[in-house]
Amino acid sequence: MNTSTLHAILLNFLLMGLLAAQPSGGPYGPIQQNYELPEVSGTIYYVAPNGNADAAGASLDSPTTIESAISKVVTGDAIVLRGGTYRTGDLELNQKIVMQPYQDEKPVFKGTYVADDWETVSPGYGDQPGLWKTDWSDLFPSRPDTWWRTERAGRQTPLHKFNNDMVFVDGRFLQSAGWLNELNEDNFYIDYENETVYISTDPTDKEVEITAFDQALIITPREVHGKQADGQGPTIRGIDFTQYAFHVIDVEGYFPEGDSDEDDHGNDVVGTTLEHCSISYGGRVGVFVLGDGFSLRHSKISDTSTEGLYVLASDDVLLEKNIFTRNNIENITGYYPAAVKIFNQSHRVVVNDNLVIDHPNSNGIWYDVGNVDGVFTNNWLEGVGHTDEAFSGRSVWPSRNAFFFEISLGVRVAGNVFVNNDHGMLILNSSDAKIYNNTFVNSMAVIARDRRGENADHFGWHIRTGPGVKERVNHAFSNNLLVADEDFERPLLQIWQLPDMCEDFGTPSLTELDHNAYVKLNDNEGPITWMAQNINGQCVSEFSNTAAVNRAISDFAENSFSFTDYEGPLFKSIDLKNFELLDGFKGASAAGDIPSYIQEVINRNDSEGYIGAYPQTN
Repeated sequence: MNTSTLHAILLNFLLMGLLAAQPSGGPYGPIQQNYELPEVSGTIYYVAPNGNADAAGASLDSPTTIESAISKVVTGDAIVLRGGTYRTGDLELNQKIVMQPYQDEKPVFKGTYVADDWETVSPGYGDQPGLWKTDWSDLFPSRPDTWWRTERAGRQTPLHKFNNDMVFVDGRFLQSAGWLNELNEDNFYIDYENETVYISTDPTDKEVEITAFDQALIITPREVHGKQADGQGPTIRGIDFTQYAFHVIDVEGYFPEGDSDEDDHGNDVVGTTLEHCSISYGGRVGVFVLGDGFSLRHSKISDTSTEGLYVLASDDVLLEKNIFTRNNIENITGYYPAAVKIFNQSHRVVVNDNLVIDHPNSNGIWYDVGNVDGVFTNNWLEGVGHTDEAFSGRSVWPSRNAFFFEISLGVRVAGNVFVNNDHGMLILNSSDAKIYNNTFVNSMAVIARDRRGENADHFGWHIRTGPGVKERVNHAFSNNLLVADEDFERPLLQIWQLPDMCEDFGTPSLTELDHNAYVKLNDNEGPITWMAQNINGQCVSEFSNTAAVNRAISDFAENSFSFTDYEGPLFKSIDLKNFELLDGFKGASAAGDIPSYIQEVINRNDSEGYIGAYPQTN
């Protein structure tokens, strides 16, 4: 694919009115609507859950099946789906088509079958729960990837959690169990050798669903159904996909395992678009993408395992107005989960105005390894990890990070709101992160580096795709508002490196640290800023106010403000999470000019600065 420049992409978004100066407030996720028939150059195929595979599907009166339509379509065609449940999967598509509902109907793809042939092993006695079993041949045993460290995570995560089977009782997800003696109403056990599923919930008068398909839809560059691939992804609108054992939707392509020029990857299937879709209960991943020009808008990805959305080696991607919630529902440890993971040399991925909420066991949005020129703007991120764990300056992990930018080169972070997260932001072993006009509430901002890359790495080539050990510099942190409520006792900003880097890493990781406001709504005497770098012979420094920072480093915090036990004007309503600033907040005068490269990603036409994500109002 001949990729466009980031400037052109951003200009296009501005003209479309997509980028704003702070979270829009929605609507986020799918919007129910009445779909007109698509205007396409080819044939429209009508399908229904009870369609006839032998029917042509040329009219509403004679719908075909989804399997038949997928096998027939060519570039320029469309599939219009009647409402209802399609229990199907592992569908392969290699043509640029449109898939959408008929009018306001709701098609739902499910990767499960209903299990209705149960044998009572034991009805249960006293405190002993009952036991029921059924034969089931569609099983998906699996194991962790080879890089998973058993000695680190095996004590917390038993191996049965890596199997991909799922069981639902009246729509309720059950966890897996390792043996019959662990069973209760909230889990299930599978005897793989004898192909038997056991539950301790009485299935009488209940709908029990068990996974029967790996994936819903595989978008592939391979030849399928006797047709060569056109290299173009489909547009899919208004469809729900749920309960699949592996990846719910998979866009296949080349995966580079080493340094790769951006023109050498992401070209197999380009331009896949998902809009107003709901994707949930993927046994591993909701949507897995290897393809440039991918777009996900007004969709919801929820209740997934290791990743909700996994974008790999893909350029010029847009994620906007989506909801990402409840990833890592099995609480697998040692697997680096993320609601969205952008991985392996993806260039110009724009994540704008999304809602990222309720991820106690997962990271939020993670740009991981070799990514270039990211744009992270106007997102609302809340409830990632936990804020009640005590702060330790020894390390920045283990942690759950609402926004995580690791081993990557260049990102603009602006207009975001971080609320009640373990780390609101972690910039790790990266360069050129420009962080302007964000609001952090009970969410640490962390910028860190270590020596990873000096020696052989557990993940091999990964570390070579990012900046070198001494190139992890040139970050800017300005015009941000950091607030701690009455119960938050951590530092608001942490600048971290390994203790043994103090002497030979003299260049600070930040080139700019000023024009910020730090507000404590408590009298906690802990530092507002914790900094590990060589400052006047000290390798670690704790600063209780911005004046102390400026005395120690004259280039930092000269125009910043800090407040402890603050009781003056601040937000319109912290209780309602309305973080627009009130007139009279003294910290507002700390604001500095907004550089042009930030203006263009927050839809601002002048350099006049303000503090936090929201301009001050009366």
